[in-house]
Amino acid sequence: MRMGMQLMTRTAALMLLCGHATMEAQPPSAQPYSWHNVVIGGGGFVTGIVFHPRQKGLIYARTDVGGAYRWDHTKQRWIPLTDWIGPADMNLTGIESIAVDPSDPNRVYLAAGTYTRNEAAILRSDDEGRTFQRTDVPFKMGANETGRFNGERLAVDPDQGKILFFGSREDGLWKSADRGVSWQKVEGFPNIKPAPELADRSHRSWFRPEPVGIVCVVFDPASSHPAQPTRVIYAAVSTAETNLYRSSDGGVRWQAVANQPVGLRPNHLVVSPDGLLYLSYGKEPGPNIMTDGAIWKFDPKNGVWTDITPVKPATTGQTFGYGDVTVDAEHPATIMATTFCHWKPHDEIFRSTNGGATWTQLWNDNTEWDHANAPYTKSRNPHWMGAIQINPFNPDQVLFTTGYGIWSCVNATAADSGQPTRWVFRDQGLEETVPLALISPPEGAPLLSGVGDIDGFQHDSLTESPSEVFAGPHFGNTEDLSFAWEKPQVIARTGTAGEHDAEVCAAYSLDDGKTWAAFASNPADDPSAGSITISADGAIFVWTPRREPPYCTVNYGTNWNACKELATGFQVVADTVNPSRFYAYDSRAGKLLASTNGAANFPVSGAILPVGKDFGAGFGGGGGAGATLYAAPGREGDLWIALRAGGLYHSLNGGMNFTKVDGVQEANSLGFGKAAPGKNYPSLYLAGKVDQLQAIFRSDDAGQTWVRINDDQHQFGWINHVTGDPRIYGRVYFGTAGRGIIYGDPVPVTK
Repeated sequence: MRMGMQLMTRTAALMLLCGHATMEAQPPSAQPYSWHNVVIGGGGFVTGIVFHPRQKGLIYARTDVGGAYRWDHTKQRWIPLTDWIGPADMNLTGIESIAVDPSDPNRVYLAAGTYTRNEAAILRSDDEGRTFQRTDVPFKMGANETGRFNGERLAVDPDQGKILFFGSREDGLWKSADRGVSWQKVEGFPNIKPAPELADRSHRSWFRPEPVGIVCVVFDPASSHPAQPTRVIYAAVSTAETNLYRSSDGGVRWQAVANQPVGLRPNHLVVSPDGLLYLSYGKEPGPNIMTDGAIWKFDPKNGVWTDITPVKPATTGQTFGYGDVTVDAEHPATIMATTFCHWKPHDEIFRSTNGGATWTQLWNDNTEWDHANAPYTKSRNPHWMGAIQINPFNPDQVLFTTGYGIWSCVNATAADSGQPTRWVFRDQGLEETVPLALISPPEGAPLLSGVGDIDGFQHDSLTESPSEVFAGPHFGNTEDLSFAWEKPQVIARTGTAGEHDAEVCAAYSLDDGKTWAAFASNPADDPSAGSITISADGAIFVWTPRREPPYCTVNYGTNWNACKELATGFQVVADTVNPSRFYAYDSRAGKLLASTNGAANFPVSGAILPVGKDFGAGFGGGGGAGATLYAAPGREGDLWIALRAGGLYHSLNGGMNFTKVDGVQEANSLGFGKAAPGKNYPSLYLAGKVDQLQAIFRSDDAGQTWVRINDDQHQFGWINHVTGDPRIYGRVYFGTAGRGIIYGDPVPVTK
C-alpha cells in the first residue's frame, strides 16, 4: 500500500502555448474524512456465501466486481473488506472465491481477480479480514467472467490449516503448504483444458472466449486424521465430459470418480456430514445462459449415483438449470436447491427432508418477501440464484444470492409442515453497484445517480434506500445526467433500452427528477445513450448519442438539429451562466470549439490541447474516455479539462487558451462543490495523481494547492464521476467500479 495521508502540494501553473507562472512550495498536508455509502442496498451479483462451520455468526460474501464482505452479527450489517485496494490494483476487487479455515475462525482467504487478462492474487487474513497480506500468483482468475458463481474453487484443509488448494480456470490445480504464502502446481491432477466458453456471451461480440476450468475443491472431513493432512479431496471441472475427480492421498494423485453423470457441467459440490456428495449441474456454466441442469447425489461408500433433480427442465416446456445445492449441518437429510435462469414465472427454491427423494417448492403465492431494507427491489424478481446456504447453527435461516443481492429466510423449517416461508432482503452494508453518472444540483434532492443494470435514483436521503428507480421511462443503464445550472429543476438523462420499455434513449424532468418524460424522438436512426447537456436556462438540450454527432433541440425532441461543425467524437457541455454558450471538445484531436448561438453551430476555435488517450470500456465502469471537459459553476467561460494521462488544464476565457496545472500528473475525474468559508471559487475535487500520489484530493483555491482527503484504507478501487455538493462545503460524492456510490465529509477537528 502507498504512504498514508501526508500530502498537500503546491501547484505551479504553466501557461499552455502562451506563457507561464511560478509559485512557491507549500508544506505537505492532508485532511481526514469520514466515508459512507449512499444507501441503495445491493444492486450487483453476489456470487457466493461462505459460513464458517464452527464459529456461529461468522459469514462471508463475495461479489463479481465489488469485493468481499463479512457479516457483523452485532450490527446486523455487512462489513466491506477490500476498500483498501487502490486504482492500480482494481482487478483485485473481483473475488473469484472465498475460503475459511475450519480450524481457525480468524483466518480467511480471498482469491482475487476480476478478469483473466489481468493480475490475480491470494489475499490472506488472520483477523477475519480486517487486514490482509497479498501473494501474487501465476494463475489467472475471472470473478466477473463466465461461471463466476460456481465454486468454491479455494479450500482449506479442515485439520491442517496451512494446506490450501485452488482450482484455476486454465492453469490446473494448485496447492499451498504455508497458508497461501506460496503456491505450487499439482502435477498429479489430470491435464484437462476444456475449450474456453463462447455460448454465454456469444451475442456480445466484444467478449472474448472465457475459460472456466476447475470450479470446486472440497475436502472430505471424514477422511481426516489428527496431525495429518485430510486424505480425501474432490475437485469438479466445468466440462460436460468426465468432470469429477477424487484424491485419496491428500491431493498427490487423482482419479475420475466412476460412473459419474456426463452431459452437464457441475457448478457446485458439497459433502454432507453423513458422507454423501451433492452436486448441482447446468448445461452451461452461467450466468447469462443455462438451458438444462440437474441435481445428483453420490454415495462414496458404495459408488452409487442417484438423480434427485426436483424438476427436469425437459418436462416443463422451458429451459433452465440448477444453481446450487446445500445441506443442513444438523439434519443431513435436509437439503435445498435453486433453479437458475428459470424465468417464467420466476426461479424456484426446493427443499427436501429425505435426501432428495421428494421435494417441496418454497416460492409460492403465499411466500412473503420483505423489501423494507431496499424498497426499490419490489420491482425486481430474484434471479441468478447461484448460491444457497443453510446456516449451520440455525436451520431456520437460509441465505441465497441473486443478481442484485442476498435474501435470507427466517423460518425455513415452516415449509416442512406446509406453512409459508418469509424472506428478508439482507443487504445492509452490502453496496455493489457501478454508478455511471452522478449530479448534485443546488436545489431539490442532494444527489441523483445513473447506475449500471438498474437505471438510476433520486436520492432524497443518503442513508435510506430509495423507494423506486426513476419514475418514467426505464433504462437498463442510465449513462449520463445533466441539469440546468440557473434552473436546476430541469434535468436530463440518457440510457440504454436493453430489455426495458424505452424506445427513446433519453428523458427529461422538470421537477428535480421526481418524474420523467421521454423526449419526443431520437435524433438519429440508431441512437444509444451517449452524453447530454442543458443550457443554463433549461431551454436547450444537446444530446450526443454514442457513435453519433451532437444534436440540439428546443422543443423536447420534437425536432432535432445537427450541431454544425461538430462530427462524431465531440463532447459538448453548456456554459453554467450564459444560456447561449456551449463548448465542444474532441479529445482525439485535442481540439476545442465554442458556440455563442445556442449550439446551432460552433465556429469559434479555441486552444489546441494534448490528445486524450481513449481507455475503452474498462472493467465494470472503470474505463471510459481518457479526457473530459467541465464547465465551472457560476462562472461564464470557466472551463477545465481532465486528462487521465496528461493532467489538468484550466481556461478562464471560454477555451481560447488553457493553463496547465503543474503537479497534477493524472486527472481521472473532476468535480465542483461549495466554496470554502471566505473563498469565492467552488472547491475542486479530483480523483487522480498529484505529485505522483494516486488519491482523492480537494482544492479550495482553484487548483493552486491540493490536499489529500482519502487514506490508504479507503481507496475503493477505481474512482470516477466525482462531484462536490454545492450546498455543503467539504462534501464529495463519487462512483466506483463496484462498491457503489461513496460520499465523504471532513472529520471535525477536536481541540
